[in-house]
Amino acid sequence: MRFRTKQIHAGVVPDAETGAILTPIYQATTFVQPSVDEYMKTGYSYSRSGNPTVRALEDRLTALENGVDTAAFSSGMAAINAVFMTFLNAGAHVVISDVAYGGTYRLSQSVYTRFGVEVTYADTSDNDAVAAAIRDDTALILTETPANPTLKLTDIAAVSAIAKAHRIPHAVDNTFLTPYYQQALELGADIAIHSTTKYLDGHNATIGGAVITAREEDAEAVRFIQNATGTIMSPMVAWITLQGTKTLSERMDGQSDNAMQIARFLEDHPAVDRVVYPGLESFAQHDLASQQASGYGAMVWFELPGGVDAGKTVMSSLKLWTLAENLGSVESLATHPVTMTHAAVPASERDRLGITDGLVRLSVGLEDVEDLIEDLAQALASA
Repeated sequence: MRFRTKQIHAGVVPDAETGAILTPIYQATTFVQPSVDEYMKTGYSYSRSGNPTVRALEDRLTALENGVDTAAFSSGMAAINAVFMTFLNAGAHVVISDVAYGGTYRLSQSVYTRFGVEVTYADTSDNDAVAAAIRDDTALILTETPANPTLKLTDIAAVSAIAKAHRIPHAVDNTFLTPYYQQALELGADIAIHSTTKYLDGHNATIGGAVITAREEDAEAVRFIQNATGTIMSPMVAWITLQGTKTLSERMDGQSDNAMQIARFLEDHPAVDRVVYPGLESFAQHDLASQQASGYGAMVWFELPGGVDAGKTVMSSLKLWTLAENLGSVESLATHPVTMTHAAVPASERDRLGITDGLVRLSVGLEDVEDLIEDLAQALASA
């Protein structure tokens, strides 16, 4: 099946009892067993260990990412944590993209270092820097591409080749582009991670995460962590996300078209110092963006010369764009990372990574692009 067909049909069959076209919400704690001798005949015993609604979503995501299996979690950070717990023993070393979601930085730096895990935050846009960061005890490479919020890219195929040469698993946070635009496993990664909260849901309705694996042994290890830690996705969230995935491609195309028009508007605006969007020819890694993905996504950021004060002024002046800590929804959202999503990252580290005080991150939605541009124009007039 091709992608659009899979996003609608994969993982779902009509309900055997009623013929219902949608997978039911199996809101159940436990499942009755036919007999002691036939324990687990149905494949389910207790919803922490597996649930039919959750399984339907997992099967769909496996199909979309062309993996071997998926484990769905209660949040994107629970998914990241499951990957860490799967591969990082006490005293292990992990290489992580130097630009990544603030929650990933917080988890790795403030939690895992307490257990002796050593972390190197490497510039994974530089293949030589990745190779140089690897040690004899490196147990995992985690890259986020495009990175949040600067949109810096990692060459997935190149880093995967480096990882394989050292027999180290390579996990890719594929949240920003989704499997519709970027096939991380096809490019050589061992694991694809998603905050399903974002584009896969697409409607600001749920919190969830997923880990899709390319190898059966990794799938079993991740599912063990899912069960042991009890961080499985709920049936209701899985059901809502199943419906969201049906329109993933249509939403991504519409939002990306809007993002391109908004990026070009901002490029020409005198109040804006800099605009970053992978679809722009001015984007430093535009060629790589075009090679390893089939679309540029719906995330745009721009920089204001007035720093924090200018960022706050513009954010406060927006009327249609919503000030909120999320992305990927049909509603357009605006975020000021240094005071919101990346406040946990030290100021010195933010400066080094280019997460400036005047950086405004836009998650472009599906509204009429003319309305979005008009709102940005009036807000920028106040900067």
